[in-house]
Amino acid sequence: MTAHKEKKSEERNHKNIQNDTQASQVQWGRAWEVDWFSLASILFLLMFAPLIVYYFIMSCDQYQCSLTDPLIDLLMGKKHLSDIWNKTPTLTYTAAGIYIIWVAFQVILYMFVPDFCHKFLPGYVGGVQEGAVTPAGVVNKYEINGLQAWIITHVLWFANAYYFHWFSPTIIFDNWIPLLWCANILGYVVSTFAMIKGYFFPTNAKDWYVALIGAYKEIRHIVIKFTGNFFYDYMMGIEFNPRIGKWFDFKLFFNGRPGIVAWTLINLSYAAKQQELYGQVTNSMILVNVLQGIYVLDFFWNEAWYLKTIDICHDHFGWYLGWGDCVWLPYLYTLQGLYLVYHPVQLSTASAIGVLMLGLIGYYIFRMTNHQKDLFRRTNGNCRIWGKKPEYIECSYMSVDGTKYYSKLMTSGFWGWARHFNYTGDLMGSLAYCLACGFEHILPYFYIIYMTILLTHRCIRDEHRCFSKYGKDWKLYTAAVPYRLIPGVF
Repeated sequence: MTAHKEKKSEERNHKNIQNDTQASQVQWGRAWEVDWFSLASILFLLMFAPLIVYYFIMSCDQYQCSLTDPLIDLLMGKKHLSDIWNKTPTLTYTAAGIYIIWVAFQVILYMFVPDFCHKFLPGYVGGVQEGAVTPAGVVNKYEINGLQAWIITHVLWFANAYYFHWFSPTIIFDNWIPLLWCANILGYVVSTFAMIKGYFFPTNAKDWYVALIGAYKEIRHIVIKFTGNFFYDYMMGIEFNPRIGKWFDFKLFFNGRPGIVAWTLINLSYAAKQQELYGQVTNSMILVNVLQGIYVLDFFWNEAWYLKTIDICHDHFGWYLGWGDCVWLPYLYTLQGLYLVYHPVQLSTASAIGVLMLGLIGYYIFRMTNHQKDLFRRTNGNCRIWGKKPEYIECSYMSVDGTKYYSKLMTSGFWGWARHFNYTGDLMGSLAYCLACGFEHILPYFYIIYMTILLTHRCIRDEHRCFSKYGKDWKLYTAAVPYRLIPGVF
């Protein structure tokens, strides 16, 4: 989508913002009110998401990754909850020290080491970059240096493994559950701090003010309101772009570091543990490391592009992102490698090639679909997609300050096949990770189940927002591209 201004608003002030009709024309962040179903879902996640993570990790530690045996033992009276809990490793000083050093090191790389990769890597966009326009018209600047942080971290990791020997390559696996408690502490501390910060000292008060209008459609005496529901505000967040100082952006740091940088290190630690236990690293473990490594590297190579995605542009920063990036992502996105430590799977050559091809084709679709959209956006549609000039539907919308904008929604290339075909490629890659683990247990397949639910929900959420934004023009677009994910099916 590309946008250009039809006119400049003469005044960008609170009088514009208070106009109720303007505010309701476009919504940012919260696309609907907090109904009972949404509230019930939020309460469920707040109460049970930490337990779900614990249950999966405990099942591997105590039950060889069986998700049913713990329940059977409890129902049959063979064990009590206290028995399982007492066998669970507790927080240790060693784990706390590891985690503090890890997070501090990533903060140093993020804040104090300006990017140099963009100076010698052709095609890579790093250094200081601008994000999307916020609801109040602010354009935040970011230091894009995630790829550099990933490279430095992994160079040090391999240097230690093969030369310095300061610590064992299995250190992450060996302290996995104690590190879980550290990650939970950081996740809750960050989420709670973001909540308090949003109330008392927001980074951009005007941005904070405008963002909430869409949820209320009514402002009296210029009094800033929240959703009125503490649990919703805590989980989904209050501020769009909370920051400390000029450069420490909570969203960018916690979305990419420390969780995603750690993702590949966690998998390497699993591979090291497999080598230690069985004297070899199976081809399934290699596949998981390679395919997920490609995904991680893609994220950091395109970190500047990520600034224009839904996570940065529309999501508030709360428990959903804060705790999720600290705990949910590193612990549940790496279940395949953890499973393979307990159940080493050696795939046949044909099966390994099939899994690899599925993962690579999924990645190709994911990357090329996003590339087509980015090319179309950068050139304002003056490009060629699959050798032809792209077709599109032109839409209009009004911002909260009364400015009218136009956007072009592409209906060519992969975007003519389905409205979210990039998610289809993502799901193909996710399935490949799981298939590498064989079919003996369901635990490694949690990832594809979760990603299917997540991306389907994201499709619906994004389209609800787009319909609110574009109105009848969005209906024309969905008529031209009728399918969401799978052409001819859904």
